[in-house]
This record gives sequence, structure tokens and C-alpha cells, in this order.
Amino acid sequence: MKTSIERFFSSPAYAVVGVSRTPRKFGSMVFREMKKRGFVVHPVTPHMEALEGERCYASVSDLPEDVQSVVVVVHPEEAERVVAACKAKGVRNIWLQQGAESDKVIAYAQENGLNLIYGSCVLMFLEPVKSFHAFHRWIAKVAGRYPG
Repeated sequence: MKTSIERFFSSPAYAVVGVSRTPRKFGSMVFREMKKRGFVVHPVTPHMEALEGERCYASVSDLPEDVQSVVVVVHPEEAERVVAACKAKGVRNIWLQQGAESDKVIAYAQENGLNLIYGSCVLMFLEPVKSFHAFHRWIAKVAGRYPG
């Protein structure tokens, strides 16, 4: 998993699918935290034109070509369509945030050779790790479930 995470974070640009007008929704939180840490990150939602000054893309197929990694923060049924769109676009690095996972989407990604990360919160890997995510990372390390 460590190699998969390193590959995910080697992209020149990222997208977060599932941003919202509600700042406390997790997709929006991930977008803001990545942006704060200097990542080139694009919000993806068909429901808004812009988020915090950044153009929102209606779908994965509309993203710029330099996006090679996508964080997926939607319901599992939608995640299936998003992962298929990533494959069609040539995006190989996908982070399924907890709550976006399903056996079907995981199997699809694996069958199609995508670099898939799931079962861990992306915010536990954005340095410097802050707030309760630092605590969650510490717990994962103590329990031997942290790949870093």
C-alpha cells in the first residue's frame, strides 16, 4: 500500500470528486486541505461553477490532462461511475475515501489495473497531518495498520 500511496502523491495535479457548497462536507474539506498544502487540485461537481475561486469541473472527463490522481468522495453507486470515467480518461491513481467503497468498485479497479487506495483517510497522509487525523494516524501506527 505504501507504494500505491507514493504513486498517488506523485501526480502534477489532482481532482476531488464530490465537493459541495457545504464547507463541512468531507469532499470540500479534502479539497481545501490539499489546496492549503500547495497541491494543484481541481474540484469536481456538476452542481457548482466554482469553489473558493477554483473552477469546478462537471465530470472527470472534463478535467485537464495533467490530473493523474483523483480522490473520490461520493456514494458507492456514484463511485462506480467515477472510477469508470477515470479509467476512460486515463487517470490511473484513485483514492476511494471511506464511504465511497464497495466490493464492486474495488473489483472493477483491480481488474482494470488501476492504482487504488481504499480503507484509509487521505487526510492521514497530507503532511503536516493536523487535528484528529494526526490522532487517527497515531492509532493506525500503534495498531500496525499504517503503511508509512
